[in-house]
Amino acid sequence: MFTGIIQTVANIADRKLSGKAGKFIVGLKIPLANPVKGESVAVNGACLTLEGSSGNLLTFHVLEETFNRTNLGSLPVGAEVNIERAMSLGDRLGGHLVTGHIDAACPVKKLGKEGGDWVITVNYPKELEPFLVEKGSVSIDGVSLTLAEVEKGYFTVHLIPSTIEMTSLKGRKAGELVNIETDLIGKYVLNHLKYSGAMRDNSNINMDSLRESGW
Repeated sequence: MFTGIIQTVANIADRKLSGKAGKFIVGLKIPLANPVKGESVAVNGACLTLEGSSGNLLTFHVLEETFNRTNLGSLPVGAEVNIERAMSLGDRLGGHLVTGHIDAACPVKKLGKEGGDWVITVNYPKELEPFLVEKGSVSIDGVSLTLAEVEKGYFTVHLIPSTIEMTSLKGRKAGELVNIETDLIGKYVLNHLKYSGAMRDNSNINMDSLRESGW
């Protein structure tokens, strides 16, 4: 489990696919303290298993499915990626609960300054629509962010200066894919409502339906 608070960035050093799996190697900007073989590390929000480390290089075992469903398979060698180690019980939850299981790799619509803010706009597929709520949480390339606006087919997020400075999001361009993970709690609430019958006949979710379903 992760929190979406990025600890360092890295550059993709190499990517090798052999059969249905492969190696993914990154070079850290800031080394991790005592990396442990087998630990979980979020790379651009995707939970990967650390296979080995040497100096600033980290090597991960990555399945073909991960390369296909995330931007780890399409970003060029040299591109920056965000790194977060798994949280420990008792840590501050500075972002939100992030599993490292990517819902979709979605194209950036635009990234730029609007007034004094940096704003990123991302297109999303219809199947993610129920999980995107204005002022709710979303993870973009592993970064915990707050949804400013949710429109049909796209959403926007405002980025504070430290996010621009300390993560790989500053380098994303229109058309490039970013890894999206929607809010975990929202997924469970929606699933519970669906199977409890509260959403029968395509009824809208409201306070009465939530109370009837035990929330």
